[in-house]
Amino acid sequence: MDQAWLICGPCIANPPAHDGVLAAVAYGDIARRVALRLKYGRKLGLASVMAGLMRRHAAAFPDAMLAPVPLHWSRLWHRGFNQSLQIARSIAGQTGQKLHANLLVRVRRTQSLGGLGKAARAREVRGVFAFNTKADVADVRGQDVLLVDDIYTTGATANACARLLKRKGARSVHILCWARVLQDGFEH
Repeated sequence: MDQAWLICGPCIANPPAHDGVLAAVAYGDIARRVALRLKYGRKLGLASVMAGLMRRHAAAFPDAMLAPVPLHWSRLWHRGFNQSLQIARSIAGQTGQKLHANLLVRVRRTQSLGGLGKAARAREVRGVFAFNTKADVADVRGQDVLLVDDIYTTGATANACARLLKRKGARSVHILCWARVLQDGFEH
């Protein structure tokens, strides 16, 4: 794939485990409100709206598999849905890409990452993700993966998932998200 990538200074100094972030919008007040209304306001129709804006990035990788960032079962039970899965389903429906809804699992519940700094987030998600033992792990070998999430903040979650996917043989792992935090400081 011929694409021009911009690499930021921190990523040059400390390369992430993933191969790039594809964000529909920059994180700001409106992007935050949309994500929170989906996640906590149960406005599931927003997943389709978000996916519509993320679709152009997904279309650049037509053969890539879509894999949502998983929630721990207890958070899924409490919330009733995984916002990343809802977005990924909409993207798959709009692009025809294959969705692997349960490829990854969260084996340990983490505290909310909101308000944590980069190092604390990285510590909190260490060892949290695993391959679903019921999933066909061989499907990942040699494949391009688009890891779908709502907000890319520090990259701790994305890096933890990308490391796992690459250890299992993924050729590339790009993060496909609704919004990306661009400044060093952030709030949730």
